[in-house]
Amino acid sequence: HGTPSTACEQPAQCMEDMAYTKEQIAKARRSQLAIVGTFCICIGILWYFMTPGATVHQQALADLVALAKEKNAAPILVRLAWHDAGTYDASSNTGGPRGTIRFHPESAHAANAGLEKARMLVEPIKEKYPHISHADLFAMGGVAGIRAAGGPSIPFRPGRVDGTPDHTAPDGRLPDATQGSQHLREVFYRMGFNDREIVALSGAHTLGRLHKDRSGFDGPWTHEPLRFDNSYYKLLLNEDWKRQPDGTYKDSTNTLTMTSMDIALKQDPVFREYCEVYAENESKFRVDFSKSFQKLLELGWSGKLGSPVYAI
Repeated sequence: HGTPSTACEQPAQCMEDMAYTKEQIAKARRSQLAIVGTFCICIGILWYFMTPGATVHQQALADLVALAKEKNAAPILVRLAWHDAGTYDASSNTGGPRGTIRFHPESAHAANAGLEKARMLVEPIKEKYPHISHADLFAMGGVAGIRAAGGPSIPFRPGRVDGTPDHTAPDGRLPDATQGSQHLREVFYRMGFNDREIVALSGAHTLGRLHKDRSGFDGPWTHEPLRFDNSYYKLLLNEDWKRQPDGTYKDSTNTLTMTSMDIALKQDPVFREYCEVYAENESKFRVDFSKSFQKLLELGWSGKLGSPVYAI
């Protein structure tokens, strides 16, 4: 019988060839991975320079926090963000945070009196970061104002596109301080908020004051109008507010002021229940305010915004 034939007459040489082939395959794979990695890095660099990435928004947010602290501008920056966003109508998907508050006639609405000062304050930051839209800038200013005053670090998600003068909101969509609970619900329900969110957002009155040349009324809501806390609810519930000839209410020291809209939160049984929760639990207020304020600043932009950045 003859010896059976084999595929490799010289086993040592065969093993060497197989090892060489495996080394070639591994080397080819490493080359492919290097090419893919280089490609991804290039795309990342290109994307960074062509779009305002998270780093740019983080820097702008930090600049706005510094501005709010330096100029004691937290209240007016919050008001600018609030009034740009608070015109939203859910049924028609009009209004909302589109930066149109800078255009006439919306800029001239009585409710927006004095906000040209806020727009002038943030204009140098807009010039420094020209790729950021006015809509994003105004919303970011509100987030920065809350943080600068010691409030929560509210997630800010960029991506709002500026509207044109044709997109300005009609007059009358913002809350009227002389009205009561029915008006509050009409305004906030139109935007898609519930009673708890109405009361939480009203807590923004812990900041700032009423100005005669803007609202027609005068006086702060709290003793520390540059500090974000739950003192608004405590004062609202615990003080004996006396109605004044101009329709506002003064506390026992005659230094603090509440409007009819504020007093409605105390008198309405559902609103009052939430006021009591926030007066007793500041942590709960901060959490609910953060969620509600973020929702306000994102009205009309659901699913269209980027990853969040935070004010430190």
